[in-house]
Amino acid sequence: MKTKNLIKTTESICPRCLKKIPADLVEEDGRVLIKKICPEHGRFEEIYWGDAESYRRVMTFQNDGTGVENPRTERDKGCPYDCGLCNEHKSQTVLGIVDVTNRCNLNCPICFANANSTGRVYEPSREQIREMLQNLRDNRPIPAFALQFSGGEPTVRDDLPELVKIAREVGFSYIMVDTNGIRVAEDIEYLKKLKSSGMNSFYLQFDGLDDEIYEKIRGRKLLNTKLRVIENCRRLGYRCVVLVVTLVKGVNDHQVGGIIEFAIRNSDVISCVNFQPVSFAGRVSDVERKRGRITTSEFVDRVEEQTRGKLKREHFYPVPAMVPISRFIEAYKQKPIIQLSTHPCCGVGAYLIVDKKGGSFPINDVINVDRFLNILDRGAKELKKKRKILRGINELKIATELLREVIRNIHDKKLRQLIIRVLREGTLNSAINFHQDTLMIGCMHFMDSWNFDVRRVERCVIHYSLPDGRIIPFCSYNNLHRKGLEEKFSVPMDEWKKGR
Repeated sequence: MKTKNLIKTTESICPRCLKKIPADLVEEDGRVLIKKICPEHGRFEEIYWGDAESYRRVMTFQNDGTGVENPRTERDKGCPYDCGLCNEHKSQTVLGIVDVTNRCNLNCPICFANANSTGRVYEPSREQIREMLQNLRDNRPIPAFALQFSGGEPTVRDDLPELVKIAREVGFSYIMVDTNGIRVAEDIEYLKKLKSSGMNSFYLQFDGLDDEIYEKIRGRKLLNTKLRVIENCRRLGYRCVVLVVTLVKGVNDHQVGGIIEFAIRNSDVISCVNFQPVSFAGRVSDVERKRGRITTSEFVDRVEEQTRGKLKREHFYPVPAMVPISRFIEAYKQKPIIQLSTHPCCGVGAYLIVDKKGGSFPINDVINVDRFLNILDRGAKELKKKRKILRGINELKIATELLREVIRNIHDKKLRQLIIRVLREGTLNSAINFHQDTLMIGCMHFMDSWNFDVRRVERCVIHYSLPDGRIIPFCSYNNLHRKGLEEKFSVPMDEWKKGR
């Protein structure tokens, strides 16, 4: 007998016609399912979160933010159809994305953004890209500061270093490039150009530790290519690599622990591992989807099991758990600070501290994270409340006492200094310094049309900037808007080749 419990109602989309339909989140036999009925195409049911207890924990960290003061569109049909950002979006842009091409030097079976599958080339000009970047920087009250050049494969563009320079010129302070690594592995001079242009980080596609996995996911052997990228970065003294793992159940989820250990051994070059459970596009069968689907909570279970408890389930916190840090800095500095106010189910993360001998331990061993966040949350509220009646030295005294309370909760001298600097300065440089001796292990589960939840889209903080002036949340764009946008701004492959 199945035990069922309605958790909440939400809205989703039909996987067939993509129309918005009501949906329920239901606890059933210890899991959370999303259930919905399309009047035309019938019933759909999909796993939403693999463990109901874990779901309840992460949802306690929901911290809604505020949208931009200058939305580009107004509500008409309702979320997720009015994206632009609209006046009802609940978060600002933490990471802006610009697709610089849909061309690629691979033909991955799982890709949703590839000219090889569409027969058309989408490749904005430098002038268009400058406008798209400026649009992100025009966000108010906080201009977007972090950028990711994506695709397709961005490195097929010879002028990518010039695009990085343009991003610097318009004011971006942190610039990432998505890559499969093929060109960077073969051409260290190209890597040098990207570094000198001001690129901060590679998002390196890295799906596993043997070629059998790459042949299944990418269609060819690629492990040596990935290793050459890491070695080329090491030759340049460049700690710039984020390993990005497309996680597929039954294909590479048995290597989660091994990939983390690989990152620890190469932490002079690797700063983060970002696992991304596979999203399903197109008319995939129920059998294929259920066989390959893995949820965030299942990923966390794999981590605990395969690291033999070094990283435990309770070490992982959802992204919006970090909002109290931003709110404290905002109250302390008296200026707007970007907040990671995404939906709790969008992503989780944990930190390992790595020493020079290659040892590592979770940051939770030296910080009571829950207490740390509670102090900052309470402190932000106290500062805002008492600022109305206190000025100058009394206000400074309150902030100093709060920082002392934070210090008492951190049992590592170097880490204590780094965190206090972050709280006092609230700058990108202070955040970068904090990450120098840490390795972040994250999981971002982007949605497809089966597990799509409008409540998550409303809070998205990762936004595409487009040639038509719109700024669209990640999962909304890839499920609903990408096809139409690329058709409008692309040309047939043959026509593009003639124009080169």
